[in-house]
Amino acid sequence: MAEREGRAYIGSFTSAGGRGITTAAVDGRTGALTVLGSTDTVANPSYLALAHATQRPARLYAVSEAEQGAVRSFALDEDGLPHPAGPPVPVGASGPTHLGLAGAWLLTANYTSGSVSTLPVRPDGTLGAPASVLAHRGSGPDPERQREPHAHQVLTDPTGRWVLSVDLGTDSVRICALDEATGALGVHAQAQLPPGNGPRHLAFHPAGELVYVLNELRPLLTVCRWDAAAGSLEPVREVPVAPEAAPGAPRAYPSALVASPDGRFLWAAVRGSDTIAVLATADDPANPQLTATVGCGGRWPRDLALDPAGRRLYAANEHSGDVTWFEVDPLTGRPDRAGSVPVPAAGCVLFA
Repeated sequence: MAEREGRAYIGSFTSAGGRGITTAAVDGRTGALTVLGSTDTVANPSYLALAHATQRPARLYAVSEAEQGAVRSFALDEDGLPHPAGPPVPVGASGPTHLGLAGAWLLTANYTSGSVSTLPVRPDGTLGAPASVLAHRGSGPDPERQREPHAHQVLTDPTGRWVLSVDLGTDSVRICALDEATGALGVHAQAQLPPGNGPRHLAFHPAGELVYVLNELRPLLTVCRWDAAAGSLEPVREVPVAPEAAPGAPRAYPSALVASPDGRFLWAAVRGSDTIAVLATADDPANPQLTATVGCGGRWPRDLALDPAGRRLYAANEHSGDVTWFEVDPLTGRPDRAGSVPVPAAGCVLFA
């Protein structure tokens, strides 16, 4: 491998012409991506997760966002290329759209079914059948998008004690305790957000006391206080992630949120306007300020990711079929477009 040449993994929608999981080399000096190859051995791997850094062998996990939802484990060889490790494992639900690791368990947020599945990660990194499937309950006021639950993201808090699941259909975030022995999730609390917001994804401030929830049905960021000791989430204010739209402008559908490692900035991808919003948090992390919006470099930005050094931002643009990268101004947080690489139906981007 070249001098500190890294790897990026890009998930895509095979049902829309995507190539499955694309592996790209990352130039350590410029951040440029060079496609090395792809594998379509799992349908619609729209979201990916890497095993914990200490886990060996190195593993990559992918959802299969389909009616019969599944996940699949991939072994990474010494060149960082993924190879299937066992067959796809059904998650007992439909439309898994996000996944993450919690200890010895893999969790999936199942959008269509409105549930969260827990699967055991075996010592060799392969996956077992679901140990539990926690069904969400409820609805929201939007007759098209909120007639039923739609779990969109699942992740652990910085302490590793709690599992949070974001539900677009019920305008809520559930805080759960994970039984490490059985994999069962028990609902500890439920934070209710304003009706009709459609929460999609959240990100923690690096200090761990604030949670930023990005809403899809309204272009708003909900700022919440997070009490890790009590396992409680309290909404405190809402901040726009897009300027007020002109009459006839496309509707905004925010999709992905990233916090800078130093806690000074947030970036939000907004589909429809096809922009990246820059929010400054240095002065008051509980009151982010929208300071700029820039073009995402393509159409329909579904995901954002920072490189491991936190110097560059990458947007996976689903409809234009590319991943665009930006140099981030360290003083203003403003992304400047630096290049792009074609990746049909790109859904997410992840760095090793």
